[in-house]
Amino acid sequence: MKMEAHSPEEYMEQVPEERKAALHKLRQVIRENLPDGFQETMSYGMIGFVVPHSLYPAGYHVNPAEPLPFISLASQKNFMAVYHFAMYADPGIYDWFVGEYPKHSKTKLDMGKSCIRFKKPGQIPFDLLGELAAKLSPKQWIELYESKLKK
Repeated sequence: MKMEAHSPEEYMEQVPEERKAALHKLRQVIRENLPDGFQETMSYGMIGFVVPHSLYPAGYHVNPAEPLPFISLASQKNFMAVYHFAMYADPGIYDWFVGEYPKHSKTKLDMGKSCIRFKKPGQIPFDLLGELAAKLSPKQWIELYESKLKK
């Protein structure tokens, strides 16, 4: 499901009605828990929370014109997704999340390396995702990101 949105607000308007409340709450939880310095924007067709060029001029190595992504939210065809790039880069954060998930949800975790998928709005563990969003400051994310680039 590709949406042609130019702002997070426009993206939210295009989300299917049955997902709007859950995605709105998820967006709000992330915004409330992210450390200062991250910026909300559109990133790769999704709502993105990024390290802006003002804090990290080098940008994303895949496309330096883009700011460094950290968390993205998407409404895909069959699920809603949270992409948390530090889980891909840091096995400790990944393991923490996988270990905590059963304490917050009765559903089986549907996850890739950085993508957490939710097929039903009622399955989203908002508090846990808020904790995940708060795990790293922009400075810590930049340090982790750069440490993985150098390998």
